[in-house]
Amino acid sequence: MNSQHPRERLIKHLYGYGIKSRLVLEAIRAVPRHLFVDKSLVNYAYADHPLPIGYGQTISQPYIVARMTEILLQEGHLSKVLEIGTGCGYQTAVLARVVGKVYTVERIKNLSLQARETLGLLGVKNVEFNYSDGQWGWLDHAPYQGIIVTAAPTKIPQALLAQLAIGGRLVIPVGPQHGRQVLTKVTRTRTEYEYSSFDDVTFVPLCKGIN
Repeated sequence: MNSQHPRERLIKHLYGYGIKSRLVLEAIRAVPRHLFVDKSLVNYAYADHPLPIGYGQTISQPYIVARMTEILLQEGHLSKVLEIGTGCGYQTAVLARVVGKVYTVERIKNLSLQARETLGLLGVKNVEFNYSDGQWGWLDHAPYQGIIVTAAPTKIPQALLAQLAIGGRLVIPVGPQHGRQVLTKVTRTRTEYEYSSFDDVTFVPLCKGIN
């Protein structure tokens, strides 16, 4: 599809809704979202709403992807980021354009394989994939300067907090599936974890195990 004009409309929309980071907006502009959705939904790829990707999962609306990425980068560049919930790989692709290295974990095998294939076709080289239970993080490469979670737990997993580097930040939606979920940032200091709350959001639940 010719996506130039829909992409530009999306960027103007995101800017109008408060996304001001030029780095984030350029990443959203550069990533072809239509490659991450089902062919039957390609005409909706640049609309600002989530879309189904199968297995009870969704590709997040572009505003939420931009918002979470902007919050993650508020204190500056990150060289190593952990993503929990690869999904179709769209958020992964955006992250790959704005951080040094992305380690991404997905519990649904077919989605992990699909994301790996799509990012490979796009020539993305700075992402490593792991098919695993995301609640455990990815200890092999810890600590991380940033962690971003694209599904909502009712309580932040302790393993993710432990894998944050000193000065690192975690961006995560927190709350029950059918109740209030709040986009939250956790910053690790030398002595404690500092919590900041942002928008009310709606995410699929962070589930245990692999599928």
